[in-house]
Amino acid sequence: MKKFFILIAVAALMMSGNIALAQNEEAKKDEGYVFTVKKELPITSVKDQHRAGTCWCYSGLGFIEAELLRMGKGEYDLSEMYIVANTYNDRAMAAVRTHGDVSFSQGGSFYDVLYGMKTFGLVPESEMRPGAAYGDTLSDHSELSALTDAMVKAIAEGDHKSLQKNDKNEVLWQKAVAAVHEIYLGKNPETFSYKGVTYTPKSFYESLGLNPDDYVSITSYTHHPFYEKFVLEIQDNWRWSQVYNVPLDEFMEIFDYAIDNGYTIAWGSDVSEQGFRMGVKKGFCVLPETKASAIQGSDMAHWTGMSPKDIQDEAAKHPTPQRWVTQEERQVAYDNWETTDDHGMLIYGKATDQMGNEYYMVKNSWGDYGDYHGMFYASKAFVRYKTMNIVVHKNAIPKDIKKKLGIK
Repeated sequence: MKKFFILIAVAALMMSGNIALAQNEEAKKDEGYVFTVKKELPITSVKDQHRAGTCWCYSGLGFIEAELLRMGKGEYDLSEMYIVANTYNDRAMAAVRTHGDVSFSQGGSFYDVLYGMKTFGLVPESEMRPGAAYGDTLSDHSELSALTDAMVKAIAEGDHKSLQKNDKNEVLWQKAVAAVHEIYLGKNPETFSYKGVTYTPKSFYESLGLNPDDYVSITSYTHHPFYEKFVLEIQDNWRWSQVYNVPLDEFMEIFDYAIDNGYTIAWGSDVSEQGFRMGVKKGFCVLPETKASAIQGSDMAHWTGMSPKDIQDEAAKHPTPQRWVTQEERQVAYDNWETTDDHGMLIYGKATDQMGNEYYMVKNSWGDYGDYHGMFYASKAFVRYKTMNIVVHKNAIPKDIKKKLGIK
C-alpha cells in the first residue's frame, strides 16, 4: 500500500511538472520577441524623411554622422536637403542627356551622398531644413515632383532640335528646374557661420576630415565575377557607381566584422518581403523557415505538419526558426524582381532573440515609428537574403577579403 501511494505521488509530481513545463513553454510563446543586445555602436538621432523618397540621403548622411562619431569628431546633424537639391539637379541633367533613358525620380543611392559631399560639400541641418520653404518642419516632395517630373519629361522626351540658352550660354531648362528646386527645398548657402567659424559648404566638408575614397560599396551576386567590380543594375544607381562582388558567406562575414570592430553599415535592402511588412512596426524583420522538413532541433515535432501559413502566422507573434538562403536562391530573387532596391537604412549593432536567432540593429528614417521609436531588429537570415548592397569603410572589411578585392 505504501508503494502504491508513493507511485501516485510520483505520478502527480510528474504530471504537475509536465503541466508547469507546458505552461512555461506557452508563456515563452506569449512573450513575443525579446531581444538581447550584443553590440551597439553610437549613432545620431532618428530623422523623418516624411513624404519624400529620400531614404538614400537620410541613411547615407546618418552613416556619415556615425562615422564622424567613430572618428572622434563629435556629433553633427547634417542637412539632407542640401545634398538632395544638388542631386535632383544632376539627375535631371542625366535624364535629359540620355533622352529619358535615365529615370528622373526622388530616389538615389548611397553613392549620391559620397559624390555629393565631395563635389558640393556639406552644410549643417540648420542651414537648409526640410520643409522650411513652405512653412513645415518635414519634407513633402509630392507637389515638387509633380512640377519637376513634368518639366524634365517635356525636355528629355521632346522633339527638340536644340536646347535654348541665354546670353550667358546657360541652358534655360536647367535654370528653370533648379529654380523650382530652390523654391521648394531652399537656397544653397554660399557661406554660413557654424560655432563661430565662417565656412563655405566645401570648406565645412573639408574641416570634417572625411575621405569619400575610404568608402566602398559591396554586394553578392553571381551574374558577375566575384572579387571584381561592376555597375549594379538598379534604376537609382543612375550615376553608374561600381560595387565590389563577393561570395555570400564572405558578404555576411563583412557585416559581423564591421560591427565587431566599431564600424556602422549603410544598408540598402528590399522591404517588400512579407517578413518586413508584418513585423517592422513591432520592431522586428524576419525570414521565417516555412518548410517544416527543413527545421532542425529538439522541437522539430512542434513544426512538423504545420502549413507554411501557420508557421508564418507564428513568426508574426514570436521567434521561429529562420530560413538560410543559398547563393543561388539569392540570385534568383534578384533576377525575377522578388528582391528590389527599395530602402536605405543604417545598421549599427547586433542582437539575439530568446530562440538564439541573430539580428542586426537598424536605424530607420521614418521618425518615431514602431515599438522601438524609429529602429528595429533585422534577422541575419533576412539581411542575407534581401540586401541589395552595403557601403562600409574599407577598414571594416576583413583583411583576407580586402586582399582578394585588391583594396589597400
